[in-house]
Amino acid sequence: MSEKEAGIHGHGLEGSWEVWLGVPALRVILGVVIVLAVLTLAGLVVLWPDGSGRSAAIDEAQQLGLVTEQFDATVESVIEAECSYSSPDDPQDCISFALIVHEGPDAGALVSLPEYNLTVRAPAPSLSVGDAIVVGYEPSTAFYFYADRDRGNTLVWLTAFFAAVVVALGRWRGVSALAAMAVTVVVLVWFVAPSVLDGNDPVWVAVVAGSAIAFVGLYLTHGLSPTTTVALAGTLASLLLTLGISAVFFDVANFSGLATEEGLTLPLVADINLSSLLLGGAVIGTLGALDDVTVTQVATVAELHHRNPRLTVAELITSGIRVGREHIASTVNTLLLAYAGASMPLLLVFAASDQPLGVVANSEIVAVEVVRTLCGSIGLVAAVPITTIMAAVLVGTPTSSDGVGHVVESPSTSDAPNRPPPSWDDFGPVDEF
Repeated sequence: MSEKEAGIHGHGLEGSWEVWLGVPALRVILGVVIVLAVLTLAGLVVLWPDGSGRSAAIDEAQQLGLVTEQFDATVESVIEAECSYSSPDDPQDCISFALIVHEGPDAGALVSLPEYNLTVRAPAPSLSVGDAIVVGYEPSTAFYFYADRDRGNTLVWLTAFFAAVVVALGRWRGVSALAAMAVTVVVLVWFVAPSVLDGNDPVWVAVVAGSAIAFVGLYLTHGLSPTTTVALAGTLASLLLTLGISAVFFDVANFSGLATEEGLTLPLVADINLSSLLLGGAVIGTLGALDDVTVTQVATVAELHHRNPRLTVAELITSGIRVGREHIASTVNTLLLAYAGASMPLLLVFAASDQPLGVVANSEIVAVEVVRTLCGSIGLVAAVPITTIMAAVLVGTPTSSDGVGHVVESPSTSDAPNRPPPSWDDFGPVDEF
């Protein structure tokens, strides 16, 4: 199979690297991508954590009692009876749990958890004999308490199932996607969090991390090709635009970062600019959706050109943006639903407070999500024309490879039927009613 045929079947752009080097606009784009790659590497080197900040934060958290030892355990018995402090005049029912601890100083021993009073509104853990749980341990008092369920096996099986589904459908492309996902986790866990704890500006850390994830994720998943470079350039351009817009509105909104429990806890263990941390989180949160939009737009333009090579650059742009408009409509709603779904308990609390919508939206914990959604959506909308134009310019260049090393002329745009130039109305919805 020729290179051209492989590119067609893979829905990749037919423009080669020679085309990139032959078109001034594309040379500029390629140059900018290379410069950004160098800056990203430099940023990783400069901001790479040495671990001192994380170690100091861990020590501070331990001194404040924010960190406890945790051990695996198995529920041995569940007993519901009168509380030990119950009296005839004030009868109260309690539930108590006995369990076998598998780790720590009492490994293999049977220990009891404090009684849970069933008459109070706070519910007791719903546990049965044989359940695997995690218990907290306070060394100074040899005190055990219920911390959480042990979900390790569930997460492992779900991860394996997810990987199997992705590989079954995507084959080697699926394996590459999983590798890119693993790189993202490594960057977030081993670079972003420790670097911020080291005292580095969260915004710069987020920008460098987002750029590194985009480079590695896109090239690892889709290959080192003109197609991927177009999507990458669109992603980085839209990401920087999102950063600029978010920076302005986060500053105008004057977010403190203290509206959540985590925001109140972090200043106790590390010197972190919480406002910058919110902005950095907004940038990283938008990146995943940007990748989706830019890759889809490049694939759309490639398919349009494959089906009709006589389409002009302007026509490719018009058609690509029309398709992108529908994608954006669903993606913007996806962002809103993602943030709303993660905040369902918070939404219920506000509903129970019976406050007007304006009052609820003005609260920082809600306003942050509103600003994130709107600023991120603006970046997503901008990604459509930015990426579509670059992809159309690449496809619409006057020469391309025929797959055997020869350079041939692309179909002349003069041979195409006379069509009026695209107008703003071309990008709008078609009236069907």
